[in-house]
Amino acid sequence: MSTRDELIEATRGLLRERGYGAMTPREILDAAGAGKGSMYHHFRGKEALAQAAIERNAEEMRAQIAGDLASEQSAVAQVRAYLTREREVLNGCQFGRLVQDADVIDAPALRGEVQEMFAWIRGQLAAAITAGLDRGEFSSSLDPIRTAAAVAATLQGAYVLARAAQDASVFDDAVEGVLALLDAARS
Repeated sequence: MSTRDELIEATRGLLRERGYGAMTPREILDAAGAGKGSMYHHFRGKEALAQAAIERNAEEMRAQIAGDLASEQSAVAQVRAYLTREREVLNGCQFGRLVQDADVIDAPALRGEVQEMFAWIRGQLAAAITAGLDRGEFSSSLDPIRTAAAVAATLQGAYVLARAAQDASVFDDAVEGVLALLDAARS
């Protein structure tokens, strides 16, 4: 693995573990096993490195979600695959955690990456739900954009509730609740 990749991977871990505001360039270098000038050789600074790490996280998450939603099954089954994929629930969502970091919100480039990821997720969910509407799976009154936002918000809220309770079953309850609502909207 190249030094650049080691820096990105170390930053990914520290973002998840500590958050952007709490991690220091020294900690990144130590975690990567990189020399003192390595970060600035490959990146303009901590923010540019964090942006590269967030972009890599987004690439991986997009691939996972695309796989979840790529089946020929019903829209509810696709959303179920997305919501019930194995996760480290008590660690929280890597993107949801970033929006709790004031330093991420205050950095337009970082906030933009996170904002773009959530918009993409909502768009993918809306597309799956719209396809279900087109196939006659749902009542015509179902709004795919609002429903996609509700599914995404439920997932993020489920992480928060489960972390607060230190109980992954709370996450599962929220997921099953939103899936029951989708089932109820079937035509």
